[in-house]
Amino acid sequence: EEPHGAAPVDFLQELPSCQSARRRRGGTQERRPALLGTAGSRGDAARALPQETDKLADRPAREQPICMAEKRRTRDSQQAETEHLSRWKKWRRTSSKSLKKTLSEVKGLSSYLVLWRHDIHSIEGKFGTGIQSYFSFLRFLVLLNFIIFILMFSFVTLPTIISKYGLFNSTIAYISPKNIDDICTIYEPSGNRGLVYFYTYLKDLLSGTGFLEVTSLFYGYYSIDAVWISIMRYNLPLAYLLATFAYLALSFLWIIKRSVEGFKQNLVHDADPFQSYCNKVFAGWDFCITDPNAAQLKYRSLQYELQTDLQEEKLKQKIAERRMGEKLRIYSLRIFINIIVIAILSGCFYSIYRVTVFSQENSNGIDSANSQVNLLVQYLPSMVITLANFIGPLIFAFLIRFEDYTPAFEIKLTLLRCVFVRLANIGVLLFSLWSQISSCGSDKCKPCGYNYKLYPCWESDVGQEMYKLMIFDFIVILAVALFVDFPRKLLVTHCSCKLVQWFGHKEFEISDNVLEIIYGQTICWIGTFFSPLLPAIATIKYFIIFYVKKIVLIHTCKPAARPIRASSSNFFFLVVLLIGLLLAFIPLGFSIARIPSSKACGPFRNFNTSWEVIPDTVLQSSTGLQQFLFGIASEAFAVPFFVILCIIMFYVIALAQAHKRVVEQLREQLVLESRDKMFLIRKIAEAQR
Repeated sequence: EEPHGAAPVDFLQELPSCQSARRRRGGTQERRPALLGTAGSRGDAARALPQETDKLADRPAREQPICMAEKRRTRDSQQAETEHLSRWKKWRRTSSKSLKKTLSEVKGLSSYLVLWRHDIHSIEGKFGTGIQSYFSFLRFLVLLNFIIFILMFSFVTLPTIISKYGLFNSTIAYISPKNIDDICTIYEPSGNRGLVYFYTYLKDLLSGTGFLEVTSLFYGYYSIDAVWISIMRYNLPLAYLLATFAYLALSFLWIIKRSVEGFKQNLVHDADPFQSYCNKVFAGWDFCITDPNAAQLKYRSLQYELQTDLQEEKLKQKIAERRMGEKLRIYSLRIFINIIVIAILSGCFYSIYRVTVFSQENSNGIDSANSQVNLLVQYLPSMVITLANFIGPLIFAFLIRFEDYTPAFEIKLTLLRCVFVRLANIGVLLFSLWSQISSCGSDKCKPCGYNYKLYPCWESDVGQEMYKLMIFDFIVILAVALFVDFPRKLLVTHCSCKLVQWFGHKEFEISDNVLEIIYGQTICWIGTFFSPLLPAIATIKYFIIFYVKKIVLIHTCKPAARPIRASSSNFFFLVVLLIGLLLAFIPLGFSIARIPSSKACGPFRNFNTSWEVIPDTVLQSSTGLQQFLFGIASEAFAVPFFVILCIIMFYVIALAQAHKRVVEQLREQLVLESRDKMFLIRKIAEAQR
């Protein structure tokens, strides 16, 4: 029997996989142990095969990796086996199948309830997945702001409204201020009294003053200490602060979750571009599509994805073929352009700082008779910020065309440059306001700890500034669509002037549009503490912007000359949004922990800072709860907890490295299997000849 068994062994030794394994082991002297090890591993595999077969047999026929004829035979055998089962097992199997079918149908129906599902699919088919990612990102912000609004309204606004109108046998509990001068408690909102002109209402609507200042939109409305509903006491200051922490934590976790999903897709694509290309060509089509329109949209989506891949490969090849002189020219040009960008950023920051200081110093010195001039001076920082946000991205989008980057990196770099303009503008404005609120000279701040004469309720004033920034940003977006995009489309279509034709149809700039909504979302995160209903305004704003941008895209824009991939764009959009959220933590944390709270309005009137409500609530709780919380905050708990976290982190890192090695080995195995198949095909062809 040895001659019959030796031939297959010698034949298997000629396989590329076996030769590669021998080379890795260091030579042919270990051939026999290797073969024995291979036989042992085959024996283990043979013993494990029945277990895997039993697991596959328990699965439904349509989920097994076999051909259709085998699936039919498997289904018939499974149906025949059910006849010999007991009634209990038959009922369990039938119930399990019915439950799975019901869940599948519910999941299919729920997909039709997704907001703007058809619109986004249509945009994806006509303009590619890069632009589609922008509208999906906009939908995410609509849902996020709506949930933040529900959170703030349920725990802050609704209990206040219920108590003020006496619903459900509710009453309001006021606590008289202690050790506070009476002069600090004077706050007279500028609400409209009597008959006023329509212009006054319009001014109040744009600035958040007048009749809006005394509504539940701003912080000053919530000047109660507790709400009694029947026999239950509702601590409004604690609920206000915890709701703020909750919406920030919710935003952070939701963005992280979506970022991880995008990071996985981006990692898979970057790991092996050829594999991604093969997946699109051989496995990208959805054979469940029956509608011709849906099929056309899917075809266009795949076409744009392949076009993006080929465009990026072409640019990479072009970069690899550059000579030294061309590289020096491009790098010198990039350095020069970056110097221009830094100069533009510095000019924007300085201009906003000077304008804000001028507005703060002169807005109250103008005679009230010149109401229009006073209004202009008050809104001057918002106007300059909006102008910088509008002009800056246009200059950056023009300059980056000369730097010769890939489309994906071009979007990332433009976004980073614009982030410094938009988010730093908010920081300069807040810094100027806080310098006027807390850094006052002589004895202005001595009785109350802040400039009570100029800002008796400074939280509402900050909320009004955030409200004005959001309203002006929305007005600018609508104005650009109505007075820039559509007239440009009409001129290019009906005017044959060379200058007009040189401008051409507008391309949908993803970076600029993404920065618009990230800027507005950062304003919303900062302003929600000072204006609890600001997320509702943001939800309505983004809802309208979706349709405005859709109309502008379809009727005035042309497809991008260089398509953008959605996987990298989605991930980077969320990273920039996360940067905006982290930057929003800084002014909010400073306002809550450092700046003295207003003594004339708001739920924190009886506390030096907003944060003091936390230790005050803990001290009023039971002794057991106090000991538990103090124990968690002590070093005896923190040090072991930190050590355990480090151990878990090291374990996860080691596990990730092990998985990475397994993935690399599986990829090598796939390559070797393909070589073995080619070798066997050649041997079969030689044997047939």
